[in-house]
Amino acid sequence: MKNMKIAVLVSGGGTNLQALIDYEKANPDCPYHIELVVSNTKSAYALERAKNAGIQAEVRSPYSVLGKENAEKADRDTKRIAISDAILDLCLSHKIDAIVLAGYLSVLGGKIIEEYSGRIINLHPALLPKFGGVGMWGHNVHEAVLAAGEKESGCTVHLVDSGCDTGKILVQKKVPVLPDDTPDSLYARIAPEEHKAMVEGVCMLSEILGGNN
Repeated sequence: MKNMKIAVLVSGGGTNLQALIDYEKANPDCPYHIELVVSNTKSAYALERAKNAGIQAEVRSPYSVLGKENAEKADRDTKRIAISDAILDLCLSHKIDAIVLAGYLSVLGGKIIEEYSGRIINLHPALLPKFGGVGMWGHNVHEAVLAAGEKESGCTVHLVDSGCDTGKILVQKKVPVLPDDTPDSLYARIAPEEHKAMVEGVCMLSEILGGNN
Protein backbone atom coordinates (compact mmCIF):
# COMPACT_ATOMS: atom_id res chain seq x y z
CA MET A 1 0.00 0.00 0.00
CA LYS A 2 1.53 3.30 -1.11
CA ASN A 3 0.88 6.46 0.91
CA MET A 4 -0.67 4.45 3.74
CA LYS A 5 -2.29 7.06 6.01
CA ILE A 6 -1.40 6.36 9.63
CA ALA A 7 -2.46 7.68 13.00
CA VAL A 8 0.31 7.50 15.60
CA LEU A 9 -0.80 7.10 19.22
CA VAL A 10 1.54 8.45 21.89
CA SER A 11 1.76 9.14 25.60
CA GLY A 12 5.20 10.59 26.29
CA GLY A 13 8.29 12.06 24.70
CA GLY A 14 7.64 10.77 21.22
CA THR A 15 11.13 9.67 20.14
CA ASN A 16 9.66 6.81 18.11
CA LEU A 17 7.19 9.22 16.53
CA GLN A 18 10.17 11.40 15.64
CA ALA A 19 11.86 8.43 13.96
CA LEU A 20 8.77 7.98 11.79
CA ILE A 21 8.60 11.70 11.01
CA ASP A 22 12.29 11.81 10.06
CA TYR A 23 12.05 8.74 7.82
CA GLU A 24 9.03 10.10 5.97
CA LYS A 25 10.74 13.45 5.47
CA ALA A 26 14.00 11.90 4.22
CA ASN A 27 12.51 9.31 1.87
CA PRO A 28 10.42 10.43 -1.12
CA ASP A 29 9.29 6.82 -1.63
CA CYS A 30 8.21 6.37 2.00
CA PRO A 31 5.19 4.02 1.93
CA TYR A 32 3.33 5.80 4.75
CA HIS A 33 2.10 9.28 5.57
CA ILE A 34 1.55 10.43 9.16
CA GLU A 35 -1.88 11.99 8.96
CA LEU A 36 -2.66 12.29 12.66
CA VAL A 37 -1.05 12.07 16.11
CA VAL A 38 -3.22 11.32 19.14
CA SER A 39 -2.14 11.41 22.79
CA ASN A 40 -4.01 10.22 25.87
CA THR A 41 -2.33 12.96 27.89
CA LYS A 42 -2.11 16.67 27.10
CA SER A 43 1.39 16.97 28.57
CA ALA A 44 3.04 14.55 26.10
CA TYR A 45 6.00 16.20 24.36
CA ALA A 46 5.13 14.05 21.35
CA LEU A 47 2.34 16.55 20.66
CA GLU A 48 4.96 19.28 20.19
CA ARG A 49 6.91 17.04 17.82
CA ALA A 50 3.76 16.59 15.75
CA LYS A 51 2.99 20.30 15.66
CA ASN A 52 6.59 21.12 14.72
CA ALA A 53 6.26 18.73 11.79
CA GLY A 54 2.94 20.23 10.69
CA ILE A 55 0.93 17.15 11.68
CA GLN A 56 -2.50 17.48 13.25
CA ALA A 57 -2.25 16.60 16.94
CA GLU A 58 -5.19 15.69 19.15
CA VAL A 59 -5.69 14.77 22.81
CA ARG A 60 -8.17 12.09 23.78
CA SER A 61 -7.87 11.71 27.54
CA PRO A 62 -10.45 10.54 30.10
CA TYR A 63 -11.18 14.18 30.98
CA SER A 64 -11.48 15.36 27.39
CA VAL A 65 -13.73 12.47 26.40
CA LEU A 66 -15.88 11.93 29.49
CA GLY A 67 -15.64 15.28 31.24
CA LYS A 68 -13.98 15.79 34.62
CA GLU A 69 -16.86 14.61 36.81
CA ASN A 70 -17.57 11.43 34.86
CA ALA A 71 -13.88 10.64 34.40
CA GLU A 72 -13.30 10.78 38.14
CA LYS A 73 -16.14 8.33 38.72
CA ALA A 74 -15.34 5.93 35.86
CA ASP A 75 -13.38 2.72 36.29
CA ARG A 76 -10.32 1.89 34.18
CA ASP A 77 -12.16 -0.20 31.58
CA THR A 78 -14.82 2.46 31.07
CA LYS A 79 -12.11 5.07 30.48
CA ARG A 80 -10.24 2.83 28.05
CA ILE A 81 -13.32 2.07 25.97
CA ALA A 82 -14.37 5.73 25.92
CA ILE A 83 -10.92 6.82 24.72
CA SER A 84 -10.73 3.97 22.20
CA ASP A 85 -14.13 4.89 20.75
CA ALA A 86 -13.11 8.56 20.51
CA ILE A 87 -9.88 7.58 18.72
CA LEU A 88 -11.86 5.34 16.37
CA ASP A 89 -14.10 8.28 15.46
CA LEU A 90 -11.03 10.40 14.74
CA CYS A 91 -9.43 7.70 12.61
CA LEU A 92 -12.57 7.11 10.58
CA SER A 93 -13.10 10.82 9.99
CA HIS A 94 -9.52 11.13 8.71
CA LYS A 95 -9.81 7.96 6.61
CA ILE A 96 -6.85 6.42 8.45
CA ASP A 97 -5.55 3.18 6.94
CA ALA A 98 -3.55 1.94 9.94
CA ILE A 99 -2.85 2.80 13.57
CA VAL A 100 0.63 2.82 15.12
CA LEU A 101 1.11 2.63 18.90
CA ALA A 102 4.43 4.35 19.56
CA GLY A 103 4.87 4.49 23.31
CA TYR A 104 1.13 4.58 23.90
CA LEU A 105 0.68 3.72 27.57
CA SER A 106 -2.95 2.71 27.51
CA VAL A 107 -4.80 -0.29 26.12
CA LEU A 108 -7.15 -0.05 23.16
CA GLY A 109 -10.41 -1.94 23.42
CA GLY A 110 -13.87 -2.28 22.00
CA LYS A 111 -14.89 -1.47 18.43
CA ILE A 112 -11.54 -0.10 17.29
CA ILE A 113 -9.88 -3.52 17.59
CA GLU A 114 -12.46 -5.04 15.26
CA GLU A 115 -12.68 -2.10 12.87
CA TYR A 116 -8.90 -1.98 12.43
CA SER A 117 -8.19 -5.70 12.77
CA GLY A 118 -4.81 -6.49 11.22
CA ARG A 119 -4.09 -2.76 10.84
CA ILE A 120 -2.82 -1.82 14.32
CA ILE A 121 0.80 -2.32 15.38
CA ASN A 122 2.50 -1.76 18.71
CA LEU A 123 6.11 -1.31 19.79
CA HIS A 124 7.01 -3.25 22.94
CA PRO A 125 10.35 -2.73 24.76
CA ALA A 126 11.23 -6.43 25.16
CA LEU A 127 11.55 -9.62 23.15
CA LEU A 128 8.01 -10.94 23.14
CA PRO A 129 6.55 -13.33 24.12
CA LYS A 130 8.82 -12.79 27.14
CA PHE A 131 8.05 -9.86 29.44
CA GLY A 132 4.72 -8.93 27.89
CA GLY A 133 1.24 -8.51 29.31
CA VAL A 134 -0.37 -6.39 31.98
CA GLY A 135 2.04 -4.09 33.81
CA MET A 136 4.88 -4.70 31.39
CA TRP A 137 5.65 -1.24 30.05
CA GLY A 138 8.52 1.23 30.22
CA HIS A 139 11.10 0.67 32.93
CA ASN A 140 8.97 -2.10 34.47
CA VAL A 141 10.03 -4.24 31.52
CA HIS A 142 13.74 -3.46 31.84
CA GLU A 143 13.65 -4.09 35.59
CA ALA A 144 12.01 -7.47 35.00
CA VAL A 145 14.56 -8.41 32.33
CA LEU A 146 17.45 -7.61 34.70
CA ALA A 147 15.81 -9.40 37.64
CA ALA A 148 15.41 -12.52 35.49
CA GLY A 149 19.11 -12.56 34.59
CA GLU A 150 18.47 -12.45 30.85
CA LYS A 151 21.49 -12.36 28.53
CA GLU A 152 19.72 -10.35 25.84
CA SER A 153 16.78 -8.03 25.44
CA GLY A 154 15.48 -5.72 22.75
CA CYS A 155 12.19 -4.65 21.27
CA THR A 156 9.28 -6.06 19.29
CA VAL A 157 6.81 -4.63 16.79
CA HIS A 158 3.67 -6.74 16.65
CA LEU A 159 0.12 -6.66 15.41
CA VAL A 160 -2.45 -5.72 18.05
CA ASP A 161 -5.27 -8.12 18.81
CA SER A 162 -7.76 -8.39 21.67
CA GLY A 163 -5.07 -9.65 24.05
CA CYS A 164 -2.20 -7.76 25.67
CA ASP A 165 1.06 -8.07 23.70
CA THR A 166 -0.21 -11.29 22.10
CA GLY A 167 -0.46 -10.39 18.39
CA LYS A 168 1.68 -11.67 15.53
CA ILE A 169 5.31 -10.51 15.71
CA LEU A 170 6.53 -8.50 12.71
CA VAL A 171 9.97 -7.17 13.74
CA GLN A 172 12.41 -7.84 16.58
CA LYS A 173 15.72 -6.17 17.40
CA LYS A 174 18.11 -7.66 19.96
CA VAL A 175 20.77 -6.15 22.20
CA PRO A 176 23.03 -7.77 24.82
CA VAL A 177 22.32 -7.35 28.51
CA LEU A 178 25.58 -6.40 30.23
CA PRO A 179 26.56 -7.47 33.77
CA ASP A 180 26.51 -3.91 35.15
CA ASP A 181 23.32 -2.81 33.41
CA THR A 182 20.68 -0.71 35.12
CA PRO A 183 17.18 -0.18 33.70
CA ASP A 184 18.40 3.18 32.37
CA SER A 185 21.50 1.84 30.66
CA LEU A 186 19.57 -1.07 29.16
CA TYR A 187 16.91 1.31 27.85
CA ALA A 188 19.61 3.55 26.35
CA ARG A 189 20.94 0.56 24.38
CA ILE A 190 17.49 -0.52 23.22
CA ALA A 191 16.13 2.92 22.26
CA PRO A 192 18.01 3.28 18.94
CA GLU A 193 16.83 -0.20 17.97
CA GLU A 194 13.26 0.81 18.80
CA HIS A 195 13.48 3.64 16.30
CA LYS A 196 14.68 1.26 13.57
CA ALA A 197 12.07 -1.36 14.45
CA MET A 198 9.27 1.22 14.46
CA VAL A 199 10.04 2.35 10.91
CA GLU A 200 10.56 -1.22 9.68
CA GLY A 201 7.31 -2.33 11.27
CA VAL A 202 5.26 0.42 9.65
CA CYS A 203 6.84 -0.23 6.25
CA MET A 204 6.18 -3.95 6.67
CA LEU A 205 2.54 -3.27 7.55
CA SER A 206 2.26 -1.23 4.36
CA GLU A 207 3.52 -4.24 2.38
CA ILE A 208 1.09 -6.57 4.16
CA LEU A 209 -1.90 -4.33 3.53
CA GLY A 210 -0.82 -3.80 -0.06
CA GLY A 211 -0.90 -7.56 -0.54
CA ASN A 212 -4.39 -7.73 0.92
CA ASN A 213 -5.81 -5.18 -1.51
